[in-house]
Amino acid sequence: MAKFEDMVDHVAEHCAGLRVRLLNRVVSGLYDDHLRPLGLRGSQFNILVASAKMKLARPAIMAEVLCIDPTTLSRNLERMRARGWLEQVPDPEDGRAQPFRLTDSGREILRKAIPLWERAQAETEALLGEAALAAIRRGSEAARAG
Repeated sequence: MAKFEDMVDHVAEHCAGLRVRLLNRVVSGLYDDHLRPLGLRGSQFNILVASAKMKLARPAIMAEVLCIDPTTLSRNLERMRARGWLEQVPDPEDGRAQPFRLTDSGREILRKAIPLWERAQAETEALLGEAALAAIRRGSEAARAG
C-alpha cells in the first residue's frame, strides 16, 4: 500500500483540476491586463461579444452559453448597463424577463477592445502552443455537448 505522503505528492504533482485552475488565472489575467486600458475585464468582453452575436440576449441563456453563475452575470450586466454598454429591453411576453442588447457605446467599446483581445490571444497562443489550444477547444466543446 502506498504511503500517504506519496499519494499526496502524486496528487499535488499531477492534478489536472489544480493545473487548469492555475492556468485559468494566468490566462484570464493576461486578457484582463490587455483590456484594462478600456476599463474592461475579459469576462465583460465575452459578454459584449455574446451580446453582439445574440442581438437580443436573455440573462438565463447568456449565463448558460458563457457558463457563468447567474449572480455573477447579473453583477456584470448591472455594471455594464451603468457604463452605457448594454441596455435592458422590455419583454412584452414576460414582464419579469430582463432581455438586454448592446448599445452603440457597447459596440464602440467592443470595436476598440478587439485589437487588444487579438494581442492577448496571440500571447496566449505563444504561451500555450497550438496543440494545447486545440485540446482546450475540444475539451470545452465536449463539456458543452455533455
